[in-house]
Amino acid sequence: MELNNLRPSVGSTKNRKRIGRGTGSGHGKTATKGHKGQKARSGGSIKAGFEGGQMPLQRRLPKRGFTPIDRVVFSLVNIKQLDLFEVGTIVNASSLVAMGLIKSDRNPVKILGNGEITKSFKVIANKFSQTAKDKIIAAGGSIEETL
Repeated sequence: MELNNLRPSVGSTKNRKRIGRGTGSGHGKTATKGHKGQKARSGGSIKAGFEGGQMPLQRRLPKRGFTPIDRVVFSLVNIKQLDLFEVGTIVNASSLVAMGLIKSDRNPVKILGNGEITKSFKVIANKFSQTAKDKIIAAGGSIEETL
């Protein structure tokens, strides 16, 4: 095998459709564009969403709400999920990512108080709900709020 005799495998390529090359080709005369009309002309394309002059759907629907620029999206973790950790470990964003409880440590982390906690550990997060604080401290752990 050499570079000068490499070929694509049989059946993997097709010849391109040559249109507008006479009536005998089967693709002559109108060159597969049908008869007259906007789409048969050169440059005759219709932009996406155009509905023939009718008011388009995206303009018929009302605009609702807004997206605040300074919105902060927290990664949420419940107390019951923290029971996966060993007693006495330091639970922070990177350890939560390692255990698969949050996807990324880019967003700030908030610990919520849903569920019960039986082990004690030091939890470092950006925010805590009041019930989460109470339950962690009641189980003998400690919290550290960073933000």
